[in-house]
Amino acid sequence: MNPAPYKVLILCTGNSARSIIGEYLLRQKGRGRFEVQSAGAKPSGVVNPLALWVLREKYDIDASAARSKSWDEFRDVKFDFIITVCDHARESCPVWPGQPVLAHWGSPDPAAFEGPEDKKRWLFTQVASQIARRIELMCALPDSELRKIALDQIAARTPFKP
Repeated sequence: MNPAPYKVLILCTGNSARSIIGEYLLRQKGRGRFEVQSAGAKPSGVVNPLALWVLREKYDIDASAARSKSWDEFRDVKFDFIITVCDHARESCPVWPGQPVLAHWGSPDPAAFEGPEDKKRWLFTQVASQIARRIELMCALPDSELRKIALDQIAARTPFKP
C-alpha cells in the first residue's frame, strides 16, 4: 500500500519565479509522491515569463497554468513539508497547522536581476538547476526516511514530559 502523497508548500515572497520553479519541478520529479503547491508572502500576481521559459526549455515542463498566489489560500491546510526558497519568506513564515517539516532552500532571486536578456536566462537556468538538485535529493529518500524526518522534526519541537 502506497502512503497518501506528502503535502508540500514551497514559499517565496512574490511567488513569481523560484517557488513556481520548485512547485513544477517537484510535481514532475516526485511522480505522484508529492502534492505540491507554491505561494508567496506578497504575491506579485504574475508568473515571471522566464520561470515558464526555463521549465519548458530545460525540463520539458508546461507550467502555463501556474499562477501567483498568496499563502493565505493555504492557511488551513495541513502540510507535511514547508520549503522556503527566499530569506524573506523564511523570516516571515507563519505557523502552519500540524507541525510540518520546515526546510530553507535559499537561492538568489533571478527575477530581481537587471541586465541583458542572455544573462537573465543564464541566472534563471542556474537557480532552476540548484532547486532541481535539492528536489532530486528529496525525491531519492525512501518513504521510511521522509517519515522519519517528519517524526524527528516533531520530536525536536515537543518538550519531554516524564
